[in-house]
Amino acid sequence: MRRAARLEAGRFLVEGVRPVHEALTWAEETPGSDTHRRVHDLFLTDAVADRDPTLEDRARSLGIRTARVSEKAAAGLSDTVTPQGVAAVCSTVTVDLDAALGETPRLVTVLVGVADPGNAGTVIRTSDAAGADAVVLAGDAVDPHNGKCVRSTMGSLFHLPLAASRDVDAVVDALRGRGLTLLAAAGDGETVLDVTADTLLAAPSAWLLGSEAHGLDDRTAGLADHRVRVPIHGRAESLNLATAAAVCLYASARAQH
Repeated sequence: MRRAARLEAGRFLVEGVRPVHEALTWAEETPGSDTHRRVHDLFLTDAVADRDPTLEDRARSLGIRTARVSEKAAAGLSDTVTPQGVAAVCSTVTVDLDAALGETPRLVTVLVGVADPGNAGTVIRTSDAAGADAVVLAGDAVDPHNGKCVRSTMGSLFHLPLAASRDVDAVVDALRGRGLTLLAAAGDGETVLDVTADTLLAAPSAWLLGSEAHGLDDRTAGLADHRVRVPIHGRAESLNLATAAAVCLYASARAQH
């Protein structure tokens, strides 16, 4: 299903045993009969059901429609080379920007124009692990419901609020409205990400991260309060997006905790 169709239907597909379990936990967190509004259908092969009978049991206990399908049918649902034989149809997870940020966030990840679904999904997973309060996909960014992005999150897209907004200025205004310090990850940043930056990192903040190919555009980087660079001590020219995001987010998490 393409992006426009996913958004119009308000549905997307989650594949794999662990991600589907995370989706079911997400459904369990919804009160009473509203669980079916989050997970609608579960499809699995006999082999998966035999290996993990709790999948079917959990889905049925939540009133979710379940169906056994053939290996061929399961492969037809999947867009991977080696399908895992289980998929769930879920409601889309993104919420509006204000809802995602809440009232007093301390750590927010903002992916600006990040189009690679694998990178975006990995950063969402890392943000979850680092204790971020939300992830925002800003500008011309990938849809977090893209199949590769969903798989790369390993279920983390169900753990923290996600928002998507094409209006980068509106995202920046919303972040400032919460009192967050805006930190732009930039290879030529004037602030070095080391222990001397701990006071800065300890404050509630949002990391602005650009695409792997081009980084943040100059205009967006100029909106930040600080441009921060990860020190490179060897001969590598740069870090890839997911690695840089992990370094930045965990530096903030360490300073804040």
